[in-house]
Amino acid sequence: MKRILTFIAVMVIGLAFPEKADACTGISLVAQDGSRVVARTVEWAATPMQCGYVVCPRGHMQQSYTPSGADGMKYKSVFGYVGIYTEYEPFVVEGVNESGLSAGLFFFPNYGQYTAYDPSEKGNTICDMQFVSWVLSQFDSIDQVKAALKKVHVVTLNHKIGAVHWRIAQPDGRMVVLEFVNGVAQFYENKLGVLTNAPGFGWQMTNLNNYVNLEPGSAKDQTLKPGVTLMPLGHGSGMLGLPGDFTSPSRFVRATFYQTTAPVLATGFDTVVQAFHILNNFDIPIGSQHQIKDIPKGLPSATQFTAVTDQRDMKLYYRTAWNSNIRCIDLMQINFHSIKYQSHPLDNVSVQPVEMVKVR
Repeated sequence: MKRILTFIAVMVIGLAFPEKADACTGISLVAQDGSRVVARTVEWAATPMQCGYVVCPRGHMQQSYTPSGADGMKYKSVFGYVGIYTEYEPFVVEGVNESGLSAGLFFFPNYGQYTAYDPSEKGNTICDMQFVSWVLSQFDSIDQVKAALKKVHVVTLNHKIGAVHWRIAQPDGRMVVLEFVNGVAQFYENKLGVLTNAPGFGWQMTNLNNYVNLEPGSAKDQTLKPGVTLMPLGHGSGMLGLPGDFTSPSRFVRATFYQTTAPVLATGFDTVVQAFHILNNFDIPIGSQHQIKDIPKGLPSATQFTAVTDQRDMKLYYRTAWNSNIRCIDLMQINFHSIKYQSHPLDNVSVQPVEMVKVR
């Protein structure tokens, strides 16, 4: 419990300063061979986070935390899964299970609200930071999640942290966003496949109409009057006006146009690599979110890791702020019936490996 209290303290301190808050960006792509790929970044600009991955077998027992302790809902894994956590193992923020169902947590400050914690309902209560683990361990479809949620109370461990919302994606391409507004669960069909943070998903979709003029390629020359012609100053001028800042609405717009203008590639692996390239544009360099006196030490990027999942080939790829090499966990090589629960750090050492080129 001490580690959880420390985690909560870090989150409360970080989220007290908007420039240090979490700023995740999610996209989705499809390949010509039918592979579905979901990808996202995880940002935290306050401190270096201790991130790792867990391998959870079938039959593994878990219990949720509540504001009163480790006394929430108990559940046994129906499906094995692999998930990435931040700071504390039960708090998985991104993962995929052996059926191909993917789920991810995105911070949703100032807009989401859960119901108040009721100790008499603790047996049916799960904290928001463990929701991804619950979904991955129990379900293989979105409809199952929606049905089960009617009997479950989702709460926060500390109201000062603020709420989160979630992206849940099936391997057939269906994706939803789940948000709690005034204590009521709202599911949105996410046909676009993009998600960032606040405001709500509905608002973000409406806001896209402000950018109806954007298009790939170059804008046409415009003659204002004889002898006065405006011409593009470079390629890609059709995207002039695309917002480049790090706010959630701007990242949502930018992710939408990068994703929807990307070519459809042949294979799932090609598409995985493409997703990493697209998300390169959302890496947040240290210094852009801080006053000079507040820049944290030992944090090379506010984008602490990027994760990409191929839901057909059942592979979870990731890279980190400390190691930009892409690494892969192949769920098809895991026997979720016999394997033991385990966790490992994303990075064994916080040093970027460099491949030396021999010149002869």
